[in-house]
Amino acid sequence: MNHLNYGFNSHVGNVRSHNEDYLRAEPELGLWVVADGMGGHKGGETASMIAADFIVDKIRTGETLEASIAQAHHAILQASKEGKGPEGMGTTVVALKITDNTCEISWVGDCRAYLWDGTIFKQLTKDHSYVQQLVDTGVISSEESIRHPYQDVLLQALGATDIPDVNVETIIHEMYQGEQILLCSDGLTKELNDSDIADALALELNEQKKTDYLISAALKNTGRDNITAILVSADEDAPAKIPGADTVPMNTKKLNQAGLFEKLRAWLRGMFPIF
Repeated sequence: MNHLNYGFNSHVGNVRSHNEDYLRAEPELGLWVVADGMGGHKGGETASMIAADFIVDKIRTGETLEASIAQAHHAILQASKEGKGPEGMGTTVVALKITDNTCEISWVGDCRAYLWDGTIFKQLTKDHSYVQQLVDTGVISSEESIRHPYQDVLLQALGATDIPDVNVETIIHEMYQGEQILLCSDGLTKELNDSDIADALALELNEQKKTDYLISAALKNTGRDNITAILVSADEDAPAKIPGADTVPMNTKKLNQAGLFEKLRAWLRGMFPIF
């Protein structure tokens, strides 16, 4: 792709004193990254910066997106051992790599990617979280998940000391004219539901103004977390979508997190008998 249009924005929010989110926009590489750090001041912001910068550097050397993210996990652990950040720092991440008209989306944690085609808005990624597993296994409904008290409990994160290797999940999607990919941290999705985001993307605005609008809308709610968004449009030379064609992104690697889920559930049962 040679004529990609994109916009990006990140805001500390209305409550927090520092921004632990970090983004990279590298159009010459066809690469965009959102990382949402954890670990408090100097922890989360250090982990998210290490991860995003490491991924960009690895892509420059010709490494695959999935391998770059997997290796970023170890880069954070090593940085902590060397005193370049506090012990226990970590980050979630979602990244988009576009080659010609094919986009590859890889992620760990609960940063998300969405697809907007001018009419339909849909979530492409699935959170690596305890609550998402409860939904997947039928324990709770999607509606119940929104109000669940353990929304922030993750099954995976880069830098997690109890995970030897993260299991990066990846999807491949062929982009068509009029399509846009939104990457965001959970600070956006905590404040805006799917309908809110779709309404914003339907506005007659360019990519930068749409991301600015999304951030502003989230801030008008509580804005209780850091908020980051990147919006990338299909190349103007992308093919037209064939009416009726199935364009659902293809899962290239299914996350195997059953063991992690059971381990976490056992721990939660010990701490909270309701589980």
